[in-house]
Amino acid sequence: MKTQQTLLLAGDLGGTKTNLMIFSSEDSPRTPIKEATFSSAAYPSLEALVGDFLAQTDMKMDRASFGVAGPVVAGEAKITNLPWVMSETQLCKALSLTSVRLLNDLKAIAHAVPHFQPEDVFTLNVGQPEKDGALAVIAPGTGLGEAFLTWSGSGYRAHASEGGHADFAPSNALETELYAFLAQRFGHVSYERVCASIGIPSIYHFLKEKKFAEEPTWLAEQLARAKDPTPVIMNAAMDEKNLCTLCAKTLEIFVSVLGAEAGNLALKVLSTGGVYLGGGIPPRILSTLKTDVFKTSFENKGRFSAFMKKLPVHVITNSKAALLGAAYAGLEV
Repeated sequence: MKTQQTLLLAGDLGGTKTNLMIFSSEDSPRTPIKEATFSSAAYPSLEALVGDFLAQTDMKMDRASFGVAGPVVAGEAKITNLPWVMSETQLCKALSLTSVRLLNDLKAIAHAVPHFQPEDVFTLNVGQPEKDGALAVIAPGTGLGEAFLTWSGSGYRAHASEGGHADFAPSNALETELYAFLAQRFGHVSYERVCASIGIPSIYHFLKEKKFAEEPTWLAEQLARAKDPTPVIMNAAMDEKNLCTLCAKTLEIFVSVLGAEAGNLALKVLSTGGVYLGGGIPPRILSTLKTDVFKTSFENKGRFSAFMKKLPVHVITNSKAALLGAAYAGLEV
């Protein structure tokens, strides 16, 4: 007699959009039974959003796992830029589930890493990966997320981190000037203050104020109209037909700092299994990451430079990595 399949609900919860999927514990999360994307701001709560999703099907969920764009403490979380306050206990009750797991979105991505296929990543350095070696994940997006995985003897275990808020350490004279510029405005300067989408406009304004190069009139007009200057600056930095010197230098500094902090994380967790660059920015700047700027900065660790050259480095190109990770985490419950 065939046993009834257990259905799981997985979600990637962000301030802008929420991705949900239903899959069976007997199958891979890569082959969901149902999947949908919702505008997060259109709903007063996660319970309301999930209720709308489940109303579209007559399937009965057993448990759920959600990756959250924010810290998770004692089974509770709040998404940045949304009024949602979530509790594993309350969600269980409201959604009539046996269990609910909330985890930070970077930890969710980390859960996905051991299950990646070749098409999920772009390799910057093949390196010499150590079997069962620790893995590092660093993800510049709206903020700078960090996580890591260690081998437990039977599989990888994901660990959350707030390393992106650690003190920014300049690695050359220009970055030292940038640090002083940011410290004057913000006080504490973290790596996230430099190496995230919030940092790109700051680097740009620093170079502009320093008169590193002239700001083109066409760019000034685009920036004046833009709600978010970051994609404007990034696009101008990579436009070979109409290259902006200010923007190109901004992106170069960004990539250099990302390389340095990725290397720092790799050393701290001894990620001999590899380093993975996640988040929304790396896939968009692959052409710049492939230059020597990232590589040189990543490997510039003094007596450990030779060691750094051996570490594999990959860019996560699967845009659903956090959703997949939440699903794999749900299977562990």
